[in-house]
Amino acid sequence: MKLVVIEAPAKRDTLKKYLGDGYEVFATKGHIRDLPAKAFAIDLTNNYEPHYEINPDKKALIEDLKKKAKRADEVLIATDPDREGEAISWHVAYVLGLDPKTKCRIQFNEISKKAVLKALTEPRTIDINLVNAQQARRVLDRIVGYKLSPILSRKIAPKLSAGRVQSVALKLVVDREKEIENFKPEEYWTVSALHEKNKLKFKSNLTSFKEKKIKPANRAEVDVVLSAVKGKNFEVVEIKKSRTKSHAQAPFTTSTMQQDALNKLGMSLRKTTQSAQELYEGVEVKGEGKIALITYIRTDSTRVSVDAQNACRQFIVEKYGKDYVPEKPNIYASKKNAQDAHEAIRPINMQMTPEMVKDSLSKDNYRLYKLIYERFMASQMSEAEYSNVNVTLNCEGYEFKTVGKTLEFAGYTAVYKEFNDEEKDLNKNNSDKIPQLSEGETLSALEIKEEQKFTKPPARFTEASLVKAMEEKGIGRPATYAATITILTARNYCSKDGKALVPTELGRKMVEYLEKFFNSVINVKFTAHMENRLDDIAENKDEWHSVVDSFWNGFKDLLKNADSSSLTMKSNPIETDILCEKCGHKMLIREGRYGKFLGCSNFPKCRNVRPYEEHEKKSVSKCPLCGKDVYALRTKRGKFFYACEDREHCNFMSWDIPTGELCPKCKKPLVKRGKNVKCSECDYVQPIETKE
Repeated sequence: MKLVVIEAPAKRDTLKKYLGDGYEVFATKGHIRDLPAKAFAIDLTNNYEPHYEINPDKKALIEDLKKKAKRADEVLIATDPDREGEAISWHVAYVLGLDPKTKCRIQFNEISKKAVLKALTEPRTIDINLVNAQQARRVLDRIVGYKLSPILSRKIAPKLSAGRVQSVALKLVVDREKEIENFKPEEYWTVSALHEKNKLKFKSNLTSFKEKKIKPANRAEVDVVLSAVKGKNFEVVEIKKSRTKSHAQAPFTTSTMQQDALNKLGMSLRKTTQSAQELYEGVEVKGEGKIALITYIRTDSTRVSVDAQNACRQFIVEKYGKDYVPEKPNIYASKKNAQDAHEAIRPINMQMTPEMVKDSLSKDNYRLYKLIYERFMASQMSEAEYSNVNVTLNCEGYEFKTVGKTLEFAGYTAVYKEFNDEEKDLNKNNSDKIPQLSEGETLSALEIKEEQKFTKPPARFTEASLVKAMEEKGIGRPATYAATITILTARNYCSKDGKALVPTELGRKMVEYLEKFFNSVINVKFTAHMENRLDDIAENKDEWHSVVDSFWNGFKDLLKNADSSSLTMKSNPIETDILCEKCGHKMLIREGRYGKFLGCSNFPKCRNVRPYEEHEKKSVSKCPLCGKDVYALRTKRGKFFYACEDREHCNFMSWDIPTGELCPKCKKPLVKRGKNVKCSECDYVQPIETKE
């Protein structure tokens, strides 16, 4: 019996089906040995030696693993095919007493029978360079987190955390907000003419005057144009016809998948990551059992295997015909700083169409699989072809232009049209067809329309656009984007306005402080440089201890300077007229990690604290138990609940908005849920009455 060690339990059933009876599959459930959660554990005086410990919740699991490994004829470690997975393999080998230089490591980019069985024939040694790159990342992040966070907590607010990449991502958000605030809009005007020929109306737009581009900057300049062209004929002076082609986009990388999932499906980074992980590890499909649907999800490469290309091209021929497959397979170049360790994200089996598995998947998993499937299929299809007509009209020296674009051959848009931004723009901007025109003919204008506009500031970052910016600037890696950005809102450094990320006052203070004392390391350029140094370790170009050493030697001086400075950015408490219900002293408005709160001025003798926003907002209803006001309060995680203002004597609390009344059946509080009033205890329900 051979033992195969993996990370995620969700993969176990899928792998066992492919491996057969001669193999046992054991899941570590992630890391089994790591840096301790509540200790620095890096020996700065001994070559930055990390002190790893068995995770407390994994002790029983490891004992079980050791027993199974002892009975096995061979142990194969099949953790994820990335640096973190390589490090986990190294830790597994350590606890089992395996020599990492023996061929105990296997990996596969997809959980398919072909890929898994092929991996069994190609065992290799654990790649210590990848392990060291991961060790360096963990040590660097631990140094920044444990040495910088306490300073921020003393100088700004309690329990703050800093991160080598996280803080730079926050700086991007704050810098964009400042750019928006400092933006000065500039006025400009557009002028358009509405024409008609053969009962077909179309619009032309002012572009130039006597072959020089023109964009009226104010009302006076517009009036000059209007006085010249109103009531005059327009001559068709030039008609240009052309044929253009549009090439499909590359298959998904981690970041492009995350961006499209948010922009086109409305899925958050957290939800996208969760759904993608499930599709990769395996899902129950009717008639098939548990199978994996997509390849490995943490990748920065657009490369696909020849087998995958050929299978996709054959499927396209069968479904759409030969014209929809280019003569040679489409190949896409990865970005300059891509690690290119894995293929792009793609479906494992083209025959497993989204519609075939729709009834077996959750709504989000189906939508994401459909997006991945159609993006990959489109990436291997022929170009879309368009015929274009560009018409220039002249009136009193002013040139107006109109553009027509007609799809002649669908190509890849036959499958990807639903998500194709170009097609959406085409339909939006060219809804009017252009009639047959000839050079030299004249047209009247049914209407001349002017419109005042103002330049707009750059848009706030969304999760998707922040991922894109991080990728373009070389900050972080595919495995870290989601976790890095999610922590910004989880720790109240940013809030969300719809999809937009808005820095909080706390987030702005952090960035301001970091710019004063740590600007040389907490910036885009330096963080991207460190990512390249980690890549050099993985490629055996650099020794990991020297990379950490070069960072620490500069960073420790910055820490010393910041810690010794008298500068503080703490907010002074603000006295209120609200009295503490426990000791009678006045309450103070203080600021903490989760924003403002009320704390007793008699601290530390009295440690009473209360949410501040209960006094900023009106009560939502009356307490059904004592008749006093009920306020909406926010938990540390940002969720609202509802509680009586007299919490010392009344214990009423509800996750739903109370009506202030009791149930006619059981005399328990009634609450609002959706369009109904329901009892908080029994089955009583009544629709909420609405006025016409």
